[in-house]
Amino acid sequence: MGGAGNQSSCRLGTGVGTMSTRWSKAAIFLAVILVAVAVPTSAQATFPGRNGLIAFTAGTDAGSQLFTVRPDGTDLRQITRVDGDAVNVDWAPDGSRIVFSIGSEDSVRIAVARPDGSRLKVLPQPAGVFDDQPSFSPDGRTIYFERFTIATNDDAIWRMSSDGSHQRRLLGPFPNGFVTDPNVSPDGKTLSFQGFDGSVTGPPPNLEPAQGLFTADVDGRHIRQIRPFTADETIKADWAPSGRRIAVTENANHFHPADSANIVTMRPDGSAVREVTHFHDGETNAYLGSYSPDGQWVVFRLEIGGLFGLYRMHPDGSQRKAILAPSAFRPSLIDWGPRARSDVHGA
Repeated sequence: MGGAGNQSSCRLGTGVGTMSTRWSKAAIFLAVILVAVAVPTSAQATFPGRNGLIAFTAGTDAGSQLFTVRPDGTDLRQITRVDGDAVNVDWAPDGSRIVFSIGSEDSVRIAVARPDGSRLKVLPQPAGVFDDQPSFSPDGRTIYFERFTIATNDDAIWRMSSDGSHQRRLLGPFPNGFVTDPNVSPDGKTLSFQGFDGSVTGPPPNLEPAQGLFTADVDGRHIRQIRPFTADETIKADWAPSGRRIAVTENANHFHPADSANIVTMRPDGSAVREVTHFHDGETNAYLGSYSPDGQWVVFRLEIGGLFGLYRMHPDGSQRKAILAPSAFRPSLIDWGPRARSDVHGA
């Protein structure tokens, strides 16, 4: 389902020290995870349904952990207490499970759990790899994810069954860069992902890699670039439940230093780009989380006056409302889930 706009692809894709060129990819991969909460990133596609809880990552004294909150801002709960950082959460289409990454100084693995954090299970992983940015397929049976293989320096999109079996590499078109944030369209036919080929970086001193937005057939064939690297996307895009538009944050790492990060939407072929937020002072920034399951809202992080708020608005940018008012508490990697049958929470 949708991702919560905020950073992490084990790289934590949002712009925080992502991977300047991905030299020493393994070290950078881990470094990004550790700063994931700083800039939004995360894989996901929001599938149609009734609105349920919003999940996200935030910092604690014991690292970054997952939280949930109702759409009206009540019932804020910490649901993980893992060793390391819990990031890049994605909801199963039926709202019964979440999938996310657990990162430490020397590993990144994918786990599944119930929405309250119980029955946590770390999925199998071969030696010598880092797995991140998981997202469910529309039927909930498959998980798509990013895998970095140390021995071959290969960063690619993979898929596996939801129990971790039948792992298969799909695509990895950028030998000098990386691919991340795989999200399957609601009709199950198209895969979107972020890519970087080493050709464009942001301004010094950080020289953040500038990501472009791509799509491909769900089997990895017919790759198409639909947004340029200079768009400077977050590692976090989301499909509308209708499948008619894709949302993402652009200028995420301030490729244009004097401008702000803003949320845009577009058609699946990259046409008809619309700016949803309109901040241009260079200080106020909007980072995408995801669409709501009913498609009527977009949840995002608003950075304003040095504080961080969790907000929602209609997909045209109207009716902006605070869910969690701006404070030092920083919601990251946000994903709005569907209401499970046993869930009494709602929008």
